Amino acid sequence: MKRNIWLVAVAVIVSLVVINNGVYFYITKKMLDDNLNNELLVLANQIEFTVEQVREGSDLFEEQIARELRIASIATKYALPQDVEQIDQQDLVSLANEFDISHLTLIQRTEDDIVLVKSTQQEQVGMSTKNWYPWHQIFQQLFNLEPINEQWVGQSMDHFWSGPYEVSSTNYDMVYKWGYYYDGTTNYMIDPYVDYLRLNHYNEVTGLDRLFDNLVSANSSLLNIVIVNPFTFPKERYTMDSEGNLREHILQRPIVYGTYDYVVQTDEEDVKFAHLNQTSKTRIAQSGDVSTYKLFIPVEMKSSSNAMVDTNGKPISSYVLVITANYDIIKDELWKNTKQISLITIIMTLIMVPLIIGVMRYFKKMREQAVQMAQDTYIDEINALFQSIRSQRHDFLNQVQTIHSLAKVKMYNELEKFTEEITGEIHYINDFINIGNPAIAALIRSKISQAEGYHIKLEHDIKVSQLNTLAGKALDINRILGNLIDNAFDEVMQYEEQFRKINLYGREEEGMLVIKVTNYCSNVADLLTKPLFNVGYTSKGNHHQGLGLSIVTELVKAYKGEIEFTSPEQDQIQFIVRIPL
Repeated sequence: MKRNIWLVAVAVIVSLVVINNGVYFYITKKMLDDNLNNELLVLANQIEFTVEQVREGSDLFEEQIARELRIASIATKYALPQDVEQIDQQDLVSLANEFDISHLTLIQRTEDDIVLVKSTQQEQVGMSTKNWYPWHQIFQQLFNLEPINEQWVGQSMDHFWSGPYEVSSTNYDMVYKWGYYYDGTTNYMIDPYVDYLRLNHYNEVTGLDRLFDNLVSANSSLLNIVIVNPFTFPKERYTMDSEGNLREHILQRPIVYGTYDYVVQTDEEDVKFAHLNQTSKTRIAQSGDVSTYKLFIPVEMKSSSNAMVDTNGKPISSYVLVITANYDIIKDELWKNTKQISLITIIMTLIMVPLIIGVMRYFKKMREQAVQMAQDTYIDEINALFQSIRSQRHDFLNQVQTIHSLAKVKMYNELEKFTEEITGEIHYINDFINIGNPAIAALIRSKISQAEGYHIKLEHDIKVSQLNTLAGKALDINRILGNLIDNAFDEVMQYEEQFRKINLYGREEEGMLVIKVTNYCSNVADLLTKPLFNVGYTSKGNHHQGLGLSIVTELVKAYKGEIEFTSPEQDQIQFIVRIPL
């Protein structure tokens, strides 16, 4: 039996160690995840601010290029004849070289179309613009000398409009920025354009791609930073020309800035979730051999961007910032910490187990001593009871004779004193007999004597005969009674002597030991709302530690009993204890 107990104890200790490590693993993992998430959010805020600055700077740079194209257009107007028929290609090539632009094209409106009629790029001559949306509509407005009202990206000026950088319609490998000028003084529209080299160089020096590369290089846990167009991600945006060739649109590219290196199957779903719900989304997933922690953050822009448009060519006002971190670093750190804590826990367990065993043996010995002491007290009280009965029986005849003699000689004062002494001794013996338990009877007699010294009226009505064979339980019952009576003493001592009344009641009812302690109390209504059974709580000032009722509560719970307090009458508080026998 003893061996089984130790096996259970060892099993419990091992279970606690496992549970402790499991809880530590979960808490540490959550803490590391939260820290990583917070770090990425802080980084995201910095990136958002930088993106806004770079984007605005890029738009201003494009606007400046547009102004240069307008200046080149006005210069071309004065350098060329007003009739397009009088102009040849060499004139355009010379002007393009002189103005340091990539190419120069002249556009003319016909009865049902707008056509490219002269150009430094011969392959553009004769090309129709009917299917160029919204360029064709903007050309109509320029030829009509109307303000540009098309809500699309680009720069509008007097008699001039410049679109964003886009893939060429004649050479899909080239990206240009076009300008269109018409003031009605010529029979053609002037179209100068420049390649992507200037803007690309600007972006390489000050752009976001460089910033993202620097951030990833400086932080070992960062893998990837990209800005995603939520309307076109993850597929590239293409249109098909009249010859069946696919043309990619640079403004509708899904990855606006950065490189999309760590692909996860759920990326499209997470980007859409973040964009539609305007809330951040996290995902831990495997990308190839790397475990990634991805954070998808929706970002609202202060103004529409010339660099990002939706599938209809309209500028978008928000994008999704995707930051990818290396989650393997977190897992390695987690396992490292878990191993360290596990080792410390095992060492501490090996140290604590002998200590716990020693403490358990000490308390077991103390409990055995307490039980033995209670049994000794019980035996002593029984012996005292028998001795008192024998003494009473032996002295009974002498006492009767003394009473008779005092009555016969009419010494009534001495008779009264003598009978009072006899009555007190009889009451003491009757307490033993009526209460039914010598140890409890001894406690009651002790408390009665203490009450007399405090001028407290302590009345009792206790009968607990079934505790005679349970010395250990009788000891705990004494502790319960003692604490409840002391608690009542503390309360009534606050009042005048006429209010110092305490009543004890104890009975065995339906297999339960019922104890009631009732005393006077002027503030019952207030006390009924207080946590009187909590450890450390006291209503009696700083000189009390608030342990008495909490000790009673623990003892009652140990016997699977219950304790409550109520007010049977006005200005009375009553504590009721019920313990199964």
